[in-house]
Amino acid sequence: MTTPGRARPAWLCAPWTTAPWLMLLLPVLAAAVDAALVARDSSWWELVLSGLSTAALLLRRRYPVLTLLLVLPGTFVNYIWIAPVIAVYSVAAYRPGLRAPVVSAAVFSLVEFFHWPLSDHPLALDRDNALYAIQCVMLGAGPAALGMLARTRKELAVRLAELTEGRQREHRLLAERVLSTERARLAREMHDVVSHQVSLISIQAGALQVSATDPAARATARTIRELSVRTLDELRQMVGVLRAAAQSPSGDRPAEPLSPQPRLADLPRLIEDSGLPVSSELAAGDRPWPESVERAAFRTVQEALTNITKHAPEAAVEVRLLTCGSRLLVEVRNGPPGRHPEPSETLPGGGHGLVGLRERAERLGGTLTAGPTPEGGFVVRAELPVAGE
Repeated sequence: MTTPGRARPAWLCAPWTTAPWLMLLLPVLAAAVDAALVARDSSWWELVLSGLSTAALLLRRRYPVLTLLLVLPGTFVNYIWIAPVIAVYSVAAYRPGLRAPVVSAAVFSLVEFFHWPLSDHPLALDRDNALYAIQCVMLGAGPAALGMLARTRKELAVRLAELTEGRQREHRLLAERVLSTERARLAREMHDVVSHQVSLISIQAGALQVSATDPAARATARTIRELSVRTLDELRQMVGVLRAAAQSPSGDRPAEPLSPQPRLADLPRLIEDSGLPVSSELAAGDRPWPESVERAAFRTVQEALTNITKHAPEAAVEVRLLTCGSRLLVEVRNGPPGRHPEPSETLPGGGHGLVGLRERAERLGGTLTAGPTPEGGFVVRAELPVAGE
């Protein structure tokens, strides 16, 4: 039973089938059983050497050569096999190179062939000695080969992991390079085309504001010019962000955020500039929310009002901003359109506005839904968490 507040050791938390302590003790237990069965009728000093051979296996991972040297005396005086076999395997598995496994296998084979007492093994050139020599060589070469195979497999796994990591790094750099190129191209297009067109709109609106005699026309021209100037400012800042990201695709020099960022306090002005009959309930606007949440809420209302202007002119609009527990509820609902838009009033759209809003809400951990209402209108509803930052 562990003490409260203290973490259990990692070797106790590991699954018992792969725990390091189990993998260390199982060979020792097997060698101990083998030594006990072989040396049970031996003298005390032979029992000591057999016990030393068994206990030395605890050092086989850190000191494999020393382990083999401690195991060989017990192997020489007793017919124990498991301890020396494990020791030879450990040398081959934990010592790099080919010399150490070959030498350890040869030494073990010689010790096993010239066994104690030496008088029991006459050096006669007969079939029995030849077969026994082959047996000793195989007994030493087998664990050495298995150990080298295990070490090679581990080295290959490490090399494969390095190659995989290098390949992933190359793919990531290539993707960043492609993104950098696309950001630079997008920045040029926005600067050369979009900014130019918006600048012309602003200039034409300014000229119309000066030359128009109708107060309503002058007010409309002033609104168009103000919106154009604001859009042009945001476009220029966006071009700066894209160019900075293109120059530093790895993120070493982070791009400056757009400034000023729209906040919930800007919603009344956005609603007023929309020119739509909007009834608003901004109950959550006076509460401090994370900047990313406020920006997402502002963009949601902005996109919804833009869509209403294009597809449902003169429709009644309701904008609600409420606090729902720890989430900010944004809802923009419109009724049936008061009239169908004229073909000249139809504006092009890419169909990406609501998709972008949904992705923005999901990145913050919230949700966004949009769909028609039974009355023939449309509703956009977003729930944004307070921890959206």
